[in-house]
Amino acid sequence: MRKLALSDEILLQIDKPARYIGGEVNMAKKDPKLVDIRFAMCFPDVYEIGMSHLGMQILYDMFNRRDDIYCERIYSPWTDLDKIMREENIPLFALESQDPIKEFDFIGITLQYEMCYTNILQILDLGKIPFHTKDRAEDDPILIGGGPCAYNPEPLAAFFDLFYIGEGETVYFELMDRYKENKKKGGSRKDFLQMAAGIDGIYVPAFYDVTYKEDGTVDCMKPNNSHAKEKVTKQVVNNMDDAFFIDNPIVPFIKATQDRVVLELQRGCIRGCRFCQAGNVYRPCREHSLEYLKDYAYKLLKSTGHEEISLSSLSSSDYSQLEGIVNFLIEEFKGKGVNISLPSLRIDAFSLDVMSKVQDIKKSSLTFAPEAGSQRLRDVINKGLTEETILKGASEAFNGGWNRVKLYFMLGLPTETVEDMEGIAELSEKVAEVYYEIPKDQRNGKVQIVASSSFFVPKPFTPFQWARMCTREEFLERAYIVKDKFRTMLNKKSLKYNYHEADLTVLEGVLARGDRKISALIEEVYKNGAIYDSWSEHFKNELWMNAFETCGIDPDFYTIRERDLDEVFPWDFIHSGVTKEFLKREWQNAVSEKITPNCRQHCTGCGAMSFKGGICYEGKN
Repeated sequence: MRKLALSDEILLQIDKPARYIGGEVNMAKKDPKLVDIRFAMCFPDVYEIGMSHLGMQILYDMFNRRDDIYCERIYSPWTDLDKIMREENIPLFALESQDPIKEFDFIGITLQYEMCYTNILQILDLGKIPFHTKDRAEDDPILIGGGPCAYNPEPLAAFFDLFYIGEGETVYFELMDRYKENKKKGGSRKDFLQMAAGIDGIYVPAFYDVTYKEDGTVDCMKPNNSHAKEKVTKQVVNNMDDAFFIDNPIVPFIKATQDRVVLELQRGCIRGCRFCQAGNVYRPCREHSLEYLKDYAYKLLKSTGHEEISLSSLSSSDYSQLEGIVNFLIEEFKGKGVNISLPSLRIDAFSLDVMSKVQDIKKSSLTFAPEAGSQRLRDVINKGLTEETILKGASEAFNGGWNRVKLYFMLGLPTETVEDMEGIAELSEKVAEVYYEIPKDQRNGKVQIVASSSFFVPKPFTPFQWARMCTREEFLERAYIVKDKFRTMLNKKSLKYNYHEADLTVLEGVLARGDRKISALIEEVYKNGAIYDSWSEHFKNELWMNAFETCGIDPDFYTIRERDLDEVFPWDFIHSGVTKEFLKREWQNAVSEKITPNCRQHCTGCGAMSFKGGICYEGKN
């Protein structure tokens, strides 16, 4: 019988003890003494969130296929257990073996969202691991960061031994083999980091020096070690059908946020929305074949017993075989109670035929993302949607039997005017009007339109990385303008409006475009009690404001300042595929309200062709 790290007495005191005991269906089981490398895969948020992350599950399965590696999992303890672990001096442990994470060779942390950064320090603190890489001993774990936020790793540079830039299926095994080789030779921690720095896609922050100009902007960043590269190039899986897939996903004992099988259709996106980091850094767009997905879908459902399958990608309706995979799933699992979820759909590419077939399985609300209320602003952000297309798509949806629609917008986008803001309410009203054009006896009850707006955060490797960001007060003022406009709409009883937290957005902006100076801020605010900042009930803005003052950091420097086109960014040492020249052109196109065609319409020379795969080479020999 497995020995648990937590006593029965503690498990009975805390909420959802199943978060911490492991032993789930399809969990990897190995003898830690019979492997060469122990790797702890960490998601710095609560179990239910982390268990929903596809990338972490892929790497977990990939590592555990090797006999010489045992990959286990760590999630952030919820606040109730966090308190007990500190009081009882219980070290943080991995779910599979229940061993302290300090005993592992590696801790790989998924950097999914900036507001989880304080939870990274929680992991290290509870794990009895020094915060700073310079303070770690030879027997401390090597800390690796990866995921979307690794495209600007600088705010976390003090804490991580290395960062993995790109997709994990590419060079991780090479990294592990170098570790084994170094261990066999009796090499030091620094010897291994030097070997790692020679691998494409690996960034070792300690091997680089950053200098600053008098105005506080970066002057230059240069390697201080001969093994470090001037440019770190992201790693990409070219042929998606050759990538690792999960044979047997772990099935949690408690309901995860995404409690379903996830079928990844493609990576990347053809669209080129100017605010979207993922659409830029995951270029080029690469698809799975239909036959691969058919086989994979069947295996996943069989090995998990899940009753829902989600077709996942940045823009699912751009997958060229969407209708084929949907038809297959409906025919294959008809009468077996399997629901098909289709997130990330574009209103202009959504087929009524596919919609009605999915509706036969389960009716739910549809989600569309116009992003901006006016056509002018949709052109600025290169959304590629006209109002006519949006309303036509809504009409098809309503005639297909839906009566609930969620609309996602952003406030604070570059060049935004009052007319653009009020356009959010006006477009929502027009969508409701489309529903009421259907004869009353043919309607499916009352219509509900829920419009939500997040606040715009400029992200690295996007055309808007030069943009000014709004202040907290400006964000709220814009939200109130939209809210007031909704009150004047004729169908206001059918409309609902929500908006994001402004304080949180400002901090996200600081962390997203921050430099190495921000490490001190994150450490200061954590030491003063900040944790689970992405959860509104635990977020304390005053802790962050105090930390800015203590550290002598002006948040406005990172947020409301529009960047010069020739400014050196903290992340400029990373080659993400899209060139800075292309992003500059797109920034200028945005200001000029010019639309750029998508990748299937025309190649715009973004630079992703250098990866020699995906859509850039479709139809080429």
